[in-house]
Amino acid sequence: MRIGFHTDAFNSAYWSFEKCLQWASDNDVHFIECGLIDGVSWIHGLGYQPHVALYEDPALLRRKMDRYGVRFSQVDAAYPLSGEDGPLRGVPYVLKSIAWAAQAGSPCVDTTDGLHMPAGLSEEESMALMKRSYEKIIEVAEAHEIIVNIEPHGHFTTRPEFMARMLAFVDSKWLRMNMDTGNTFIAGQEPTEFLPRFIDKVSHVHVKDVSQSLADAVRGGQTGIAVSHCALGDGINAENIKACLAQLRDHGYDGVLSLECEGTAGPMIEKSLAWIRGICRDLGIKLH
Repeated sequence: MRIGFHTDAFNSAYWSFEKCLQWASDNDVHFIECGLIDGVSWIHGLGYQPHVALYEDPALLRRKMDRYGVRFSQVDAAYPLSGEDGPLRGVPYVLKSIAWAAQAGSPCVDTTDGLHMPAGLSEEESMALMKRSYEKIIEVAEAHEIIVNIEPHGHFTTRPEFMARMLAFVDSKWLRMNMDTGNTFIAGQEPTEFLPRFIDKVSHVHVKDVSQSLADAVRGGQTGIAVSHCALGDGINAENIKACLAQLRDHGYDGVLSLECEGTAGPMIEKSLAWIRGICRDLGIKLH
């Protein structure tokens, strides 16, 4: 397996993407995940946002990343596709992201649904919208040979029965799943039961712990965590993470474990990095 991180960790630190590359290089981390911006943002333009805009040339960015010894594990285009504006805004955004990812050297593009049930739609109407959206998305993904992951993060995707239907929207090896240990847990699922059901489809993993206080306040009432304010190993989800890592090991998973927790220039993410390296060592997981 390989270790990476999502640049969301440094949102509150107002870092640039390049500063995140430097952090990765300094900490011997060679895989990075970031959000994609479709347009111009003043905060990004001033260097205070750790994500990448689609107007940035992907080949030149790839060259810059090579100098730091860092590659993309995934790019995040997770505009919610479950609502009425999913086909209007989400699909074009994902399609652009797929073509950009192919040039930037990212093997995966992350997608998801909305946190809440879309207003004015039934569950079946929303599922029908998403099915048509994913059919178009996967047509383009196949042409570019890019994996499109569905991440458990919303009303539908954190429910196994809906996730199973979504992963069957299209019969394609390019439609897969991004497992998230924190989102599944906060939604009221057991990550150790959610993962085995879809483990054949997993191509990327978000590793998030959850504090006891957050779990007590919202578990079962929310479907996702924007950024975890709990270092890996310090929360109530730590044993689930260990068990999930063992399940992935036994299944032969060799992809990226992408850390998702608050960075603020350290030390939480650095503590998380040390913890997961230690757990992988204890579990006999070889890291590359």
